[in-house]
Amino acid sequence: MSRRVRFCQLLAVAAVAVSAFAQGASPSAAIAQPQTTPSSIATLEATAQLVVVDVVVTDSKQNPIHGLNASDFTLLEDGVPQQITGFEEYSAPTAAQLAKATMPYLQPGIFTNYSPVPAGAINILLLDALNTQMKDQAYVRNQLLDFIRKAVPGTRIAIFGLSNRFVMLQGITSDLTLLKLVLDRSKPGSSNRLTDPIGNGGGKPLSQQLSDVSQGNPNAIPLIESLAQMEAVQAATDSQIRARATLDAMNQLAHYLAGIPGRKNLIWFSGSFPLDVFPQGGIKYPFATVMNSEDEFRQTTDLLSRSQVAVYTIDASGVQTDQAAVADTPTNVSMSPQTALHANVNAFESRTEAHSTLGRMAADTGGHAYLNTNGLADAVAKAIDNGSNYYTLSYIPSIATHNGDFRKIQVSLARPGVSLAYRSGYFAASARHLLPAGGSIEPNPFVKAMLRGAPDATEVHLKVRVTPATSATETTVAKDNILSPEPVAKEAVKGPFRRYVIEVAADPHDIFITRTRDGHYAFAIELRTFVYEGNGRVVNVTMQKAHGNLTRPDLVSMVDVGLPFRQEISVPAAGEYYLRTSLNDLNTDRFGTVEIPVAWVEKLVPLAASIPRD
Repeated sequence: MSRRVRFCQLLAVAAVAVSAFAQGASPSAAIAQPQTTPSSIATLEATAQLVVVDVVVTDSKQNPIHGLNASDFTLLEDGVPQQITGFEEYSAPTAAQLAKATMPYLQPGIFTNYSPVPAGAINILLLDALNTQMKDQAYVRNQLLDFIRKAVPGTRIAIFGLSNRFVMLQGITSDLTLLKLVLDRSKPGSSNRLTDPIGNGGGKPLSQQLSDVSQGNPNAIPLIESLAQMEAVQAATDSQIRARATLDAMNQLAHYLAGIPGRKNLIWFSGSFPLDVFPQGGIKYPFATVMNSEDEFRQTTDLLSRSQVAVYTIDASGVQTDQAAVADTPTNVSMSPQTALHANVNAFESRTEAHSTLGRMAADTGGHAYLNTNGLADAVAKAIDNGSNYYTLSYIPSIATHNGDFRKIQVSLARPGVSLAYRSGYFAASARHLLPAGGSIEPNPFVKAMLRGAPDATEVHLKVRVTPATSATETTVAKDNILSPEPVAKEAVKGPFRRYVIEVAADPHDIFITRTRDGHYAFAIELRTFVYEGNGRVVNVTMQKAHGNLTRPDLVSMVDVGLPFRQEISVPAAGEYYLRTSLNDLNTDRFGTVEIPVAWVEKLVPLAASIPRD
């Protein structure tokens, strides 16, 4: 019997068994004292840098090509052939697989990390309000809702937002109903760094207003020129601030996604992203507006590529008219022909540069740019399909030195009429220099398992029931809870609190269980639950280790219902919070995790009989 079929049968058992271990009712199980601090993060230093390259192969009609072998590919680094040491093909779930993907009914308050659909690439939707006019944001939202209604079941999607700060709106999930609710709640935001944040044409610049009322008065010319210069410099400064803030957000996202294995498709909706600001016509000192973010851009695309993130850029403003031609239309009679020409040529150049940057971001990371299209829902569907069918190639560079130079990657196929998309290269720097202080090249399994919003770990299948312990609030937290575990510099977490009971049933087939000399069966696990704020801050933790010593009848009785465990965790009564529970098999370091919003369980009927508090 397959592992999936076994656990699907376990899911069919509606109730989650209450753990005798956690209550101390069974003499055959012992619970160690909870740890008071999380495990430290190990820092590694690579001696040989493994380079991973995801390659999307399509035919002339942009259909994916399957069935290729490693020997079909030629891979070069700076023109030097490299030996492909790792090769894997990934495909989107087939119609037959999806047809078999049935999920047993789960009662309210019961959750699982089991998915009937084979795991594929992860898709990140980035809603960019910092660089996008409000009218275009509203259009993007409507197009995304249209996409969600037609999305393939099992598609794994997360939603992030960028405005004056970078936020996670929804962690990775395949629950399309939940994604729709998140989009329904999202509202367009106004960016004070855009010249026309609403998108309705905006008001005239002050220099133009003065020019209109001066009626050619030569005495007003110096003031008009000074105002125009100041406005151009401010617009260039705003563009540069947007560029830096956008790249900072991309860096944050790359570091977050680095802890999640496999390919990630970042689908980024943006109205404009001016990487470089060129000299502007129509002002006295055109070179005063020149600014450049090339170094930050290259470092960001390299970090995204290292994290196996391919960027699919979608122009949120859709199809646009030729801005330079607008200067000749009667609608601009309020300004002089020369002023109108300069204004529209500058707008055209800015848009061309923005498209160029969006295209470069996509090309450098192995994605694709969708520009000048009003069919944003179709663009999302194409991006997800494109990024779900790919080959992963890996190699150890023949030149092992880490000198910081950029090394160009070239991949080819001895087959005509095909297109290949892959990362353009990487910086040959020591990996420890590419991460923040205290970071590691490869986050340890615990860090990856407990990432807020990350996909649920499924090495150990779990069924979890979460129920309010009581309808009342409390001034103190549950036993063995560690409140405000993050550095003391952060604001302390305050009550009142509401206590929840978490009951876990783990598939015993996924746990390493050994027979002891006395004929019993032993295992060792660690159960942890974190309470997260919506912004990712950990506000409460409970942890405990369980060392099981089961008789054979005990073990047999648990095969169909799962190994049972129980915890209690306190959550602030007011605010938006998330629970993430993990079970770690200490013998194999395999994890199972489940994350849920507290809002999904806070209105459930409290548990009739909870464990008495000491």
